[in-house]
Amino acid sequence: MPTTYFGFALADSMFASLPDGTGIRRFVRTPDQVRETIRQGVVPCLNPSHAATIAAMQGRFGIEVEIPSTPPRVELERGDSVVVMGVRGLPRLTDRHEYSAGEISSAEFAFSLYEVE
Repeated sequence: MPTTYFGFALADSMFASLPDGTGIRRFVRTPDQVRETIRQGVVPCLNPSHAATIAAMQGRFGIEVEIPSTPPRVELERGDSVVVMGVRGLPRLTDRHEYSAGEISSAEFAFSLYEVE
């Protein structure tokens, strides 16, 4: 049965078990489409250390995803997919643990779905 994951990045190791030449398709998704995908069931592969980014996603889009205590090791197989939220414009948090409302509203959030054919 295919699995859908949710995370903030792709890693080459996710694709390591796939044979050479395996097709991967990318689709841009709206927050509404992402909420529907999550409602249908995803395996979150979020890192708990990104709590501020997760809170920003929840506050701005109402997207709720369980934060695992330890992110799973993801090894994609044919038919699996990954929803990825990319963010541009949020500063690195070096001396605090959350973003301001202004930082969140001025950042660019993008959602993509990657499917393994």
